[in-house]
Amino acid sequence: MQNDIRAYLNYVRVEKGLAENTVAAYRRDLAKLAKFAATRSLATRTMRRDDVVEFLGSLYKQGLDSRSVARHLVTLRNFYRFALTEGWMKTDPTLNLESPKIWKSLPGCLTMEEVDRLLAQPDTATRLGVRDKALLELLYSTGLRVSELLGLRMGDVDIQSGCLRCIGKGNKERLVPVGKQAISAIAAYVRDARPQLVGRRAPAPYLFLNVRGGKLSRVGFWKILKQYGKLTGLHRKLSPHKLRHSFATHLLERGADLRSVQLMLGHADISTTQIYTHVIQERLKQVYKAHHPRA
Repeated sequence: MQNDIRAYLNYVRVEKGLAENTVAAYRRDLAKLAKFAATRSLATRTMRRDDVVEFLGSLYKQGLDSRSVARHLVTLRNFYRFALTEGWMKTDPTLNLESPKIWKSLPGCLTMEEVDRLLAQPDTATRLGVRDKALLELLYSTGLRVSELLGLRMGDVDIQSGCLRCIGKGNKERLVPVGKQAISAIAAYVRDARPQLVGRRAPAPYLFLNVRGGKLSRVGFWKILKQYGKLTGLHRKLSPHKLRHSFATHLLERGADLRSVQLMLGHADISTTQIYTHVIQERLKQVYKAHHPRA
C-alpha cells in the first residue's frame, strides 16, 4: 500500500498540480489508512467496502468529528478512483458510501474587547514585538488564511493604497483592503524590524521572517499566537481561524453585506459564507427592537 500511496501523491502533485498543503493533507489521511491496513494485513487491492467502513469507524474512536471523517472519506475516494484508473482494482470499495452528516456549528469568535487586548500584547520596543504586532494586526484586519498571510511577499502589500494581493485556494488571486492600524504596523515593521531580521543575509522575498531571516513557518506562527493568547488571558482555544471568524463576524455586525465578506475571505461559493447569516439575523433583530414603534 505504501508504494501505491507514493504513486498517488506523486500524481496529484505533478500531474494535477495540487497545492503542497493539499498534498500534505492527503498524505496524512492515507498514512492513517496504511496503518489501519497493516494491522489487518490488507493491501490497496484487497480493501473491501466493509474494511473502509471499519476504518472510518476507527477514526471516530480516535476522537475525530464528522467533518474530519468526511474529509478522510473524500481522500479515500480520490485514491481509489486513481487505483481504478491505474488498473490496480476492478471495483471501488468507497462506492455508494454516504458521507457522515456534518452539523454546521456557529464559528467561534473573539469579542472586540478580547481582540483589543490581544493586539496590545506585542512589545513594540523589540524587533520581534514589532513583527508580531504587524502579523496580528494584518490577520485581524484582512481575515487571511494563515497560509495566505505567511505567503505574502514584499511587493504584495501596497502601503500607499491600503490593500494587498494574495494567492488563495485554487491558486486564485484576490485583492483585500487593509485597515489603517494594520498598514501603520506593517510600515513600522518594514522600516524598523525587518531589516534587523534580514541582517547581512541575502534579502528574503517574504514579508514576514523568522529570527534567522527565513520565511516564518505555520508552526512558528502558531507558537507566536499561542504565546500572546496566554498573555491575554484567553482561556478559550485561540487559533488563526478564530481570528478569521472574528474578522468576518465583526464586519457583518457593523453592516457589511455577505457578498463583500465572501470576496474578502476568498470563498469560492457564497454558501460557504452563509454560515455567518446568524450574525445578520441577530443584527436585524436588534435594529427591529430599537426602531420599530411596537417592538
